[in-house]
Amino acid sequence: METRLAPGFLAATPPLRDSNFQRALVLLVEHGAEGALGFIVNLPGETALASVLEELELPIPPALAERIAFVGGPVSPDTGWIVYDPTTMRGEAEEEASTIAVNEHLAVSASRDLLEAIAHGRGPERALFLFGYAGWGPGQLEGELEQGAWIPLPLDTLDVFAVAPDAQWAKALGSIGIDPARYMAALPKA
Repeated sequence: METRLAPGFLAATPPLRDSNFQRALVLLVEHGAEGALGFIVNLPGETALASVLEELELPIPPALAERIAFVGGPVSPDTGWIVYDPTTMRGEAEEEASTIAVNEHLAVSASRDLLEAIAHGRGPERALFLFGYAGWGPGQLEGELEQGAWIPLPLDTLDVFAVAPDAQWAKALGSIGIDPARYMAALPKA
């Protein structure tokens, strides 16, 4: 029987040393026989959102002027994504074909139309902006789980919009009684 991991979170175990995923909290949106798709939600990047909006010739609302885009993962780092709460839309918005509905309060989109709506004050109030994603081929994530690299967590573990990014990983692990400072498991050597 296949374990259903998505939608949910994956918390990197403390011994995971892959620099792309150390202390990462991944929002896993798809998981199946073809592989898995997720987005790191707790790793602020170095790109100012204002510079992205300026490059796309979009207005820069004051609420976004100081925001930084997150590193969503190491795959396609030039691809922009928006993780957002569709219940906080300010105005009418059509459901985009490129939108992945995660649950009632979470969706993911690569839609430029959604970014434009946000820039013009019509998009969701709660949103994270990311570049790149985390992807696993068939069986790859299952292998990493067997090696102890990830701890699957339920989707209701954390509100990614309400918890500071640097606190999300420890808070998610703490929600299931794990203190990262006392975690003793070691990953097997490859």
